[in-house]
Formats: sequence, structure tokens, C-alpha cells
Amino acid sequence: MSSKGILRSFFRQWKKGEHNASSEKSKPWILYAPTLAAYPDEAERWMHEQFTAAGVAVAGIDSGESYGSPAGIRCTERLHAEMVKRGYSKKPCAFGRSRGGLWASAWAIAHPELCAGIAGIYPVYDWRTYPGAESAAVAYGLSQEQLLSKVDELCPIERITVAARAGIPVFIIHGDADTVVPLDRNSAELKKRYESVGAGKLVELEVVKGQGHNFWEGFFRSTKLVAFAIAQAKAGAAEPVAIQSK
Repeated sequence: MSSKGILRSFFRQWKKGEHNASSEKSKPWILYAPTLAAYPDEAERWMHEQFTAAGVAVAGIDSGESYGSPAGIRCTERLHAEMVKRGYSKKPCAFGRSRGGLWASAWAIAHPELCAGIAGIYPVYDWRTYPGAESAAVAYGLSQEQLLSKVDELCPIERITVAARAGIPVFIIHGDADTVVPLDRNSAELKKRYESVGAGKLVELEVVKGQGHNFWEGFFRSTKLVAFAIAQAKAGAAEPVAIQSK
């Protein structure tokens, strides 16, 4: 991918001047994924309007169908650096819709000290369920066999306890009839992994009975989800961050 493609990011502000100026030293924001030609889409308009009306910016970067790969994480790191340069918080809330859950969780795992929260709408955390190991392998630059041999290292759900141990709170809304992104192997599994290290109270999983992977309005107009993302983004902006040396 060219550097031009890597740096093609957006500042999602549906109306000119909608983002309220903040008196804080750093401004709160939400890291949104996936950011692709078709996303975010009209279904998310109301939600994003609530964010910007609350003084919280929304930003994402088009890293292609990277599915949480190291290359995708590097793209997100560049977006994060640009946001901080522009006066935004070092600690955003990571928001993933559907496969965007892979982007959001992979970045949070790579940089837990920089993540104020993880939010999701029927998010993917296990690429074995979607898009499947064969398709994910292309994004990771590996064969399917190589990728599966490194599942403990490269699959976000297998490393999500890093986020749990770092105390990163989570709010997810997911339907129990989702056959595209199965609840039990993604959002419910994340909750189990958090519980396994004594951090279950940090996860709120709202399971919607009878709903699948669709445009049901309740997914995109969840006041609890919106309130969580806003609160965590603002908390991140108010919190001093000690960057870990590498």
C-alpha cells in the first residue's frame, strides 16, 4: 500500500462546525473502524451526530481489508499520531462495527495504554469466524496454514486478555441470531476471556434476541452504546497518559 493510501483518513463531522470546541488540553475522539469506501454509512449518521454534538470527534483510516493485521495496526498508529499532533487525546475510545472489531481490538491490544474503551456493534474478534482464515491470511501476508499456526499471536480474541488486564472497559451490542458474526465466538467469547482474568465486570454485553447481522435501528440508535463511547472518549482525554517505551 502506498503512503498516500495509508494517510487517507477522515474526520467524520456530518455538519460543518458541528464539533464543539473543548477547553480541555486534549480533545476527545473515537477511533472508528472499518473506514472503507462504503463505511461509515448512512446507518451510522444518527450515532455520529450524537458524538460530534457532545464534542467528541470521530476519525478512522482506510487501511484496506486489513482484518487486524500488523500492517493495519501500523496504519492506525499513523492516524493516532496525526490526531495527537492536531490536539486530540492520546487515549481514544476504539469503536468497531462488524469486521471493524478486528481493527479496533487489534489496535487496543497493541497499545492498551492508549485505549480508553472498546465499543462494538456485532463486532468480529475472531477472524476464523469472519472473514475466515483463508481470506484473513491474504491481509496478514501469510498462507492460511501459516496464519493458523500463529493464531495465539495474531488472532485478537486469543490476546484480548491483554486489554482485560489493562482495565479497558467494553460495551457491545450483538444479536443472538447473527449467523455472519456468531455471538458465541466473538462478543460472548470476549466476555468469557475477560471473566477468566477476573475482569468480567468491565464488559457490558447487550444481547438482542432474534436479531442478526442487519440494519435493525436498535443497533445504531443504542443510547447506552453512544453514552459509553462518549464517556470513555472524554475520560481518555482527561487522563494523563504515560507512553510505554519499546
